[in-house]
Amino acid sequence: MLRASSAALPAAVHRRFSRLALAVLLALAAGAAGAQQMRTAEVPPPQDTPYPGTVALHVDASDNAQGIFRVRESIPVKAGALTLLYPQWIPGDHSPTGPIAMLAGLRLSANGKPLAWMRDKYDVYAFHLDVPAGVASIDAEFQYLSPRDGGFEITDRMMDMEWSKVALYPAGHYTRGITFAPSLTLPHGWRLGSALEPASQSGDTVTFKPVTFNNLVDSPVYAGQYFKRVDLTPSGGAPVHMDIVADAPKYLEMTPGQLQAHRALVVQATTLFGSHHYDHYDFLFSLSDQLGGNGTEHHQSSEDGLGADYFTAWSEAAPGRDLLAHEYTHSWNGKFRRPADLWTPNFNVPMGDSLLWVYEGQTQYWGFVLTARSGLWSPQEFRDALAMVAANYERNRGGFGWRTIEDTTNDPTVARRSGLPYRSWQMSEEYYSAGQMMWLSVDAKIRTLTHDSKSLDDFARAFFGVDNGSYVTRTYTFDDVVAALDGVAKYDWAGFLRARVDTLNPPLGEGLEGTGWKLVYTDQESAYEKQYNSRPESPRHLYNYAWSIGLTMAKGGQINDVRWNGPAFKAGVSTGATLVAVNGQDYSDDALKSAITAARTDKAPIKLLLKFQGGYRTVAVDYHDGLQYPHLVRVAGTPDYLSEIIAARK
Repeated sequence: MLRASSAALPAAVHRRFSRLALAVLLALAAGAAGAQQMRTAEVPPPQDTPYPGTVALHVDASDNAQGIFRVRESIPVKAGALTLLYPQWIPGDHSPTGPIAMLAGLRLSANGKPLAWMRDKYDVYAFHLDVPAGVASIDAEFQYLSPRDGGFEITDRMMDMEWSKVALYPAGHYTRGITFAPSLTLPHGWRLGSALEPASQSGDTVTFKPVTFNNLVDSPVYAGQYFKRVDLTPSGGAPVHMDIVADAPKYLEMTPGQLQAHRALVVQATTLFGSHHYDHYDFLFSLSDQLGGNGTEHHQSSEDGLGADYFTAWSEAAPGRDLLAHEYTHSWNGKFRRPADLWTPNFNVPMGDSLLWVYEGQTQYWGFVLTARSGLWSPQEFRDALAMVAANYERNRGGFGWRTIEDTTNDPTVARRSGLPYRSWQMSEEYYSAGQMMWLSVDAKIRTLTHDSKSLDDFARAFFGVDNGSYVTRTYTFDDVVAALDGVAKYDWAGFLRARVDTLNPPLGEGLEGTGWKLVYTDQESAYEKQYNSRPESPRHLYNYAWSIGLTMAKGGQINDVRWNGPAFKAGVSTGATLVAVNGQDYSDDALKSAITAARTDKAPIKLLLKFQGGYRTVAVDYHDGLQYPHLVRVAGTPDYLSEIIAARK
């Protein structure tokens, strides 16, 4: 395009051009000033004041083929500066993992006219805008683009939708003071489960009763083509249901014994705590080989996801059956009672994780115990599962030589549950299982101090069971935990706990012997470990040689962890390498087992051919102690507290 000089124009035209140019310059200057004002705006801190009006939120989740959730919001506003937030610190994740990168296509408007917005310069979860005078509400539209490369949140048959991923909310208020009116459109013919209460349904669109934003985020939705609702309500108790979505109708079928065990879980939990802190509770349970596995706690529900054959392969699938008990326990420990630094007024204030060894560690303890008490595990399955945990801390967690349990409570923020090259040395959220072993020690100590007249059950009832029926969160501190333990049995509990959570190389094996059992190793896997290693949802490995040669293996010979300073590590084996051959033979699980077994009498090292980064090399592993698998055996002449711990309560 050619540009004419203003000097060559007639005078009248020149004046008009000058006025137009001035107007343009002034408009640009005003726009730049407005943009600069938005750019330098601060995110208003949350105040405990109600937000005026109700935010209408609609999510269209009908596009299950492309995995796109289309969001519309109508937000009541007043003229002036406004900041909208996308949830960042997600309860249950204990870290700033809100998937802001998956938000796309954001458009804001008022009275049909677009509104400019600007992302905060330093906080990518905050969006600033200026609301014009005379505007009473604004509209927000965007898409949440769910993962397409695994960890699916929606498939052609089911979905797991978390409201934190599909909502913006106004800054400056506690989330309990912001009311939302949510609605959801599902793929045709799907049914849903949620702790939310439906108000109406029109076609495939469900409208829920208005709810505060904190409770909305705490109430995800599971929905699917193949859906079944199972009543688990105990006699005289608050309603409890299992809302199941499955890959096919056959996976929804339960035997009477399976149903009884899940009903017993509810009975055993409410008996343990002597209370409940919900009006109703829903286990949202996906049985799928496509939808991402899950385990996330909520106050009146839980997100639970396991393989499709959870019921149909019952005798081969004991590992994983503690998931429901773990997440259900969180209704008491984590949701009703919560560490003070984990409670925040909204979802964009950083959380503190210092007491996760109580929040998650004791929940891990009760998850195992309640699974056994309900009959979801046999006593032997419980002991075999516990033996694997104990063995990890006896032989496979050298990282406690430089880190404490409490330091690992930083891992949700440090590592974000990403893969680690040397997990046995780096450690990863050990407050779960190391915390579990520590709480076993506490249980044993209470029983010893009181001559078996009291136990950790008494602590659970006194600490988590208070205020029956209330689901208003009550926070706690380290001193509160100590005081509650002291109320069960007088002792230096502060010193006891600090010597385990704040000290290197904590004595995590003492709980076993304190309850009348000890850890031993044989060359035979337990039935539980065989199942654990063969399940498709096994979290980190399929073949476990951690306690012998010092490797865990995935399919195809890929090495996914090397025990730090173990035999394979000392020989130079690297995580991420692929084991191609063993002693000159093509790699297979049987070939490696045979080589490890033969090395007990053959003093020659085990030769491993490895492929890594496009090259091949052979390493010689000098290991001669044979296969090693953990088991628990009784300590003669001692009380069998462990069997008492897992006995069903009446």
